[in-house]
Amino acid sequence: METRLISQFDIERIVRAIGRHDLMDRVIDRLAEGLAELGREKREISPPRGGFDRDYPTPGVLEWMPHYVSGDSITIKTVSYSPMNPQRYGLPTILSNLARYDSATGRLVALTDGVVLTAMRTGAASAVASRLLADPRSSVLGLIGAGAQAVTQVHALSRVFPLEKVLVWDVDPAHAESLASRVAFLGLPVEVAPPGVILARADVISTVTSVAVGGDPVLPSGPYRPHLHINAVGSDLVGKTELPRPLILKAFVTADHLEQAYREGECQQLVDEPSAAELIGPSLAELCASPDLATGLRGRLTVFDSTGFALEDHLAMDVLLEAADEVGAGSTLRVEYHPADTLDPYSPPAGAPGTRAPEAAPDALAPSLGAVPAGTASSLESSLEDAG
Repeated sequence: METRLISQFDIERIVRAIGRHDLMDRVIDRLAEGLAELGREKREISPPRGGFDRDYPTPGVLEWMPHYVSGDSITIKTVSYSPMNPQRYGLPTILSNLARYDSATGRLVALTDGVVLTAMRTGAASAVASRLLADPRSSVLGLIGAGAQAVTQVHALSRVFPLEKVLVWDVDPAHAESLASRVAFLGLPVEVAPPGVILARADVISTVTSVAVGGDPVLPSGPYRPHLHINAVGSDLVGKTELPRPLILKAFVTADHLEQAYREGECQQLVDEPSAAELIGPSLAELCASPDLATGLRGRLTVFDSTGFALEDHLAMDVLLEAADEVGAGSTLRVEYHPADTLDPYSPPAGAPGTRAPEAAPDALAPSLGAVPAGTASSLESSLEDAG
């Protein structure tokens, strides 16, 4: 059997053909639907991610994030966080790939890059949470951190709010200055401003930083607009937080995955807080399932503790595979070795010249996911204009 491969060139082709806006809208909608199903207990929550620290020659982590849909499929994302990558190796801080397995047989059905999907689903999750908790008239977006994740935060939030301005700050002035050119496709003015000004003027803020474990908060404690909503995205390690504790203690907090957030999100700061049960409200999934729970919170300070979990990646991968079908992107490859004699791992692969596959037992279980149609992988012609 063949595995479907969605390469970097296929992803570029998909983004160009479908358009950035349409693709982002699809991810936002799919996350909102999937999270609502989770909140109604029609889906199972993913287990917390696992992984290990890397310390040589540069610090970082490598993690794995599994999600299982009984009777259908399993999605596993591996993701590495390497804050020195851009400066030292010219690579993204976050690298990842996603694998989709058939639930019945365990065979590898599809394999794709996860860099673009991770960025898109992270921005989309902020859009889903902000649409529930922020003032619908929000027009000023604040960004603390201007790396790759900042682009999809602006993009996703611009799809759900009438944004008129973006305020940005980064410890690297060049990153802050370059954000305007990277989000020029949105037509929004971008102004570099210090964190205190951003906190005071923004309606919605996303913090997307690589602050060190045990580092200082990336925002001051106040003043801020009464209806401010914050998407705390960068806290993804034990001991790494972005927001000042006094600010969190004043806020209503919702998490995408509470167990994970207590371990490595902003909720780390509330583990020993006696009033944690009052500060941390319904999960994002519960709010998606019952939006009325969020309506009364829009006039006060709210925080979305976004640690990212595998259901989001599973749903985003669904969107990508469907989009690949639309444009005929992708190729197939025989990755797995399937010997003609299943009892002899050294026998030639099934289908090789001169071999004969053994007959299946009458009660053999057919895979729940059959061969996935795919087109031929190809690079996008440089003259193709962005449909988004």
